[in-house]
Amino acid sequence: MNKWIIGARPRTLPAAIAPVLVATAYAGSNFSPIRALAALVVSLSLQIGVNYANDYSDGIRGTDDSRIGPVRLTASGMASPKSVRAAALISFLFAAIIGLTLAAATSWWIILVGALAINAAWGYTGGANPYGYKGLGEISVFLFFGIVATVGSYFVQVQELNVEIFIIAVPMGSLACAILTINNLRDRAQDQIVGKKTLAVRLADKGARHLYIALLISAHVFALLTLKPAAALTLLAAPLTWKLARGVASGSSGAELIPFLVRTGKLQLLFALLFALGLAL
Repeated sequence: MNKWIIGARPRTLPAAIAPVLVATAYAGSNFSPIRALAALVVSLSLQIGVNYANDYSDGIRGTDDSRIGPVRLTASGMASPKSVRAAALISFLFAAIIGLTLAAATSWWIILVGALAINAAWGYTGGANPYGYKGLGEISVFLFFGIVATVGSYFVQVQELNVEIFIIAVPMGSLACAILTINNLRDRAQDQIVGKKTLAVRLADKGARHLYIALLISAHVFALLTLKPAAALTLLAAPLTWKLARGVASGSSGAELIPFLVRTGKLQLLFALLFALGLAL
């Protein structure tokens, strides 16, 4: 497989697709194919950009030197730090250009939101004071890959907001956080050694497992809180949720958690498809 595809971490991309899918379904008759596609491109570009940015920043800091999970371009030497950094910046630039077209067609406030998203994406592990090393990564992911991605994708299509779209955004944020949480749980022991104080490190092993399970449950709860009868379709994903929760609660650790990352991404995509269908009905 091409090294740049590996570096883009395809398994994390459901976190970028799901919120746009759900928001577009909720837009209903106001659905705009062009704006929905543009929102999807922005979301995917930001996700890929943050993956390259993390690869670069963790690689030059040495925190990826003993990584358990998938190969990292910088730490493995598959690509130079300079080229990985350039890949991240190109991804962010592409997101910014498409975002500007959406802002021109809707509201210039989109530019501010986009700038904050790009700054958060780079600052997760980059810069002199990365907030991901302080256990704040999950909060950022919830906000930007959950609330902002879902609400923003809805807004650019209908140009209005309501309380319900924020409730709809919560499951997307919860499941995006679950992907990060299982990733950080897998790397918890190594991160603790190198001084990367992710939330999994701060909560310790048991606490991180409880957080992951709580995030999965909250996705189902908030979908039902929309009070839309067809949102109950999301319960069809409950068997997969149960298997993931039970597996993580059983004590799987390290490399044993790699399949859980893949399945959590699949859960988010399945959940989003069911939720979108329920919102569209």
